[in-house]
Amino acid sequence: MVQNLWDSSKSAAANNGLEGLVYRSNLLGEDRRVCNWGGGNTSTKTTVQDFRGRDVEVMWVKGSGSDLATMKAGNFTGLRLEDIVPLFERDEMPDEEMVAYLTNCMIDAKHPRASIETLLHAFLPFKHVDHTHPDAIISLCCAHNGKEIAREIYGGRFVWVPYIRPGFTLSKMIAEGVLANPDAELVLMEKHGLVTWGDTPEACYAKTIEIINEAESYIESKVEEENLFGGLKTEALPEDERRAVAAAVMPLIRGAVSDDKKMILTFDDEADVLRFVGGANSAELCSVGAACPDHLVHTKVVPLFVPWTPDVNDIEGLKAKLKEAVAAYKGQYQAYFERNKHEGDVMFEAAPRVILIPGVGMINTGKSWSNSKLSGALYHRAIAVMRGATALGDFVSLSENESYNVEYWPLELYKLSLAPAEAEFSRKVAFITGGAGGIGSETARRLVSEGAHVVLADLNLEGAQKVADEINGKFGENRAFAVKMDVTSEEQVAAAYADTSIFYGGVDIIVNNAGLATSSPFAETSLKEWNLNIAVLGTGYFLVAREAFKLMKEQAIGGSMVFIGSKNSVYAGKSASAYSSAKALEAHLARCIAAEGGEFGIRANTILPDAILQGSAIWNSNWRNERAAAYGIEPDQLEEYYRKRTTLLVNIYPSDIAEGVAFFASSKSEKTTGCMLTIDGGVPAAFTR
Repeated sequence: MVQNLWDSSKSAAANNGLEGLVYRSNLLGEDRRVCNWGGGNTSTKTTVQDFRGRDVEVMWVKGSGSDLATMKAGNFTGLRLEDIVPLFERDEMPDEEMVAYLTNCMIDAKHPRASIETLLHAFLPFKHVDHTHPDAIISLCCAHNGKEIAREIYGGRFVWVPYIRPGFTLSKMIAEGVLANPDAELVLMEKHGLVTWGDTPEACYAKTIEIINEAESYIESKVEEENLFGGLKTEALPEDERRAVAAAVMPLIRGAVSDDKKMILTFDDEADVLRFVGGANSAELCSVGAACPDHLVHTKVVPLFVPWTPDVNDIEGLKAKLKEAVAAYKGQYQAYFERNKHEGDVMFEAAPRVILIPGVGMINTGKSWSNSKLSGALYHRAIAVMRGATALGDFVSLSENESYNVEYWPLELYKLSLAPAEAEFSRKVAFITGGAGGIGSETARRLVSEGAHVVLADLNLEGAQKVADEINGKFGENRAFAVKMDVTSEEQVAAAYADTSIFYGGVDIIVNNAGLATSSPFAETSLKEWNLNIAVLGTGYFLVAREAFKLMKEQAIGGSMVFIGSKNSVYAGKSASAYSSAKALEAHLARCIAAEGGEFGIRANTILPDAILQGSAIWNSNWRNERAAAYGIEPDQLEEYYRKRTTLLVNIYPSDIAEGVAFFASSKSEKTTGCMLTIDGGVPAAFTR
């Protein structure tokens, strides 16, 4: 049951009409069983003083493109009621005319555009109005016998409104229905949602929760768990097995769904998902259509259900099914678009947003982690609705044409237009070794600043996690995640890429940056020292690149590898034979990969920095003392020594190397591979030749 979370002390702190509306809205949006992300709207009618000090009756209503759970005062729009209420006398009003009219009713031109359902709130003669999309209510409204069931639950207290797209006509129908029924306490919008009201913010909120729980209680009395979705047909694989399957197939899926633009994927194996994908009737159920119009933009009309008998020994069979199924889905979507398009419509990507695999779970796609996760969150709501609707009767949805009209509705497309423009590395995933260090962390910040999602791999998990937390705090949830990895361990490298595949779907950029350094005269270089340098800087770079190469081939959408070499890659450093040899190995390995990767669109380039002392674990180790000794100076004189030996008389910083990585990883160098870029301030001895 949905809990009443009203806190009188907190609501009292919201000391005016607008602040009280913010509190009520956030409370409703907090529980996604009550309201979808970005969906629903709320209002309050109050009196404010205009710019001339006159009292004006104003309705505050949710602005377009915001979310009830997180919206603040600035996300609401204030409109003069005396300008809106006379519209009730009209017989019709097209969407474009209504939007333009409401713009002229705003008390402040800086407010966001008002919700498409503004008139619904204005025409109802109540001070506080809530419109929500509760699972239980939509279950009722998406059951073929929903209106009859509603009579059993609510008696004569409800108004049932047949499905019609939001706008003037729906708003007027709702108001006329309520005015004609003096006993009305709620409006049920077929295939859509709920409208409630109250004289106070608390009474309005309480009524919403009460009405939802009446429906939920009735539905739960009808649910037969053993018969849900036609009964259980396919048992879920054990957690470790289903995650292994997901990790194995998600790169292939990512490539299959990434046509003109790449997609970020997320994996979901929560209990309700596993129960649904295992249902005997689920494939048929999910082909009926969307559970709510609000879902369409993020989930498409239907998901892709992939029939597969779970078997961890049949991964290749599943891959073949997925490749074929995604291609078929895209063909069907193209045909759906052609059947229903209007002049000027531009087709969205044809690939599925929701992919369901029996025994494994749900894989979602989107332009970012958050968008992909949103598709999944909304499909959780769809599952809940189908669960409730089938407990009451048959699950029904919109017609194909109306589904299309909602998906390509100009007023819905307007919400999408509010999103910021995509940047250079939007939709791309970067895997950075040595992610906790100076170069690694600065590279992560640089790539994320232009849209990337990053994986910070490091032996120092605590340090990598600190960087990830900083990035996520600034740029948004799960734009970065940290993984502990020893580059010399084949098993750990493979496991880190499996985690990356599950978390984001695959990888587009790798930055081979993990490092160490030792210094000894050649005759005193031990085998242990030699092996250590070769293991980390040679074998480690090989393992990281090889696993990425295989993953990029599976995705079949290209990729970019950037190796962080060294001046010593081309310059024989004094008393550093092990380090210099390993760094030379890195540079040549990158060229070998470039030669072999070209046919797959995989580029490999190398950056040759020198003396990056800031934030470096290497330079904060004995390496600083060893290099100072090699040059016959004190350790604290190294920075100035390195600066003076450059032709530009500059020091090199992690941000300089990050800029080089960004260039090699970007579209600006899309025709460059096998290249070495020197970023050392100009050390003549290290000029390439």
